[in-house]
Amino acid sequence: MPEIAFAGRSNAGKSSAINALTRRRKLAFVSKLPGRTQLINFFALGGAAFLVDLPGYGYAGVPGEVRRHWDLLVGDYVANRESLAAVVLVMDIRHPLTPLDLRLIDWLRGARRPVHALLTKADKLSRQAAQSTLAKVRRQLATLCPGSTAQAFSSLRGEGLDEAAAELTRLVERKNKAPAKGE
Repeated sequence: MPEIAFAGRSNAGKSSAINALTRRRKLAFVSKLPGRTQLINFFALGGAAFLVDLPGYGYAGVPGEVRRHWDLLVGDYVANRESLAAVVLVMDIRHPLTPLDLRLIDWLRGARRPVHALLTKADKLSRQAAQSTLAKVRRQLATLCPGSTAQAFSSLRGEGLDEAAAELTRLVERKNKAPAKGE
């Protein structure tokens, strides 16, 4: 089954986004402390697809050896997972496209993975500021990762849920129509 992976900095709202999109409050563990997701967690969507919660990056509160393991685990998954349909890049709308986000985008572009950016915590900005940031991110992504998409999102208010669900459905359907490697 196709997999949609959620990747982003620790505390960007990956688990909250998964919970909001599945309309299940406690499916993915949400913590106020960054760096709690330390494994790749798979959540089945009926028989259609999996949502995948990847460990967050950029959290300095864990030993270097653990961070290196996360890098290898996530890097290998993104580069080699045949069932991976796309990656949802989760970024706090107040701090988008950090150097670590840019590194991940470069990885994803090299692995030829479709990217959909969720600019989370949109409720923390005024509507005008959120739209301005979204437009800026879309312009940058068009250059950095052509074909990528981006949207504002708020797990708290439910803003962007329908748009995100529609985009994830499109990405899964696209993967289902793509020929398998070697065909």
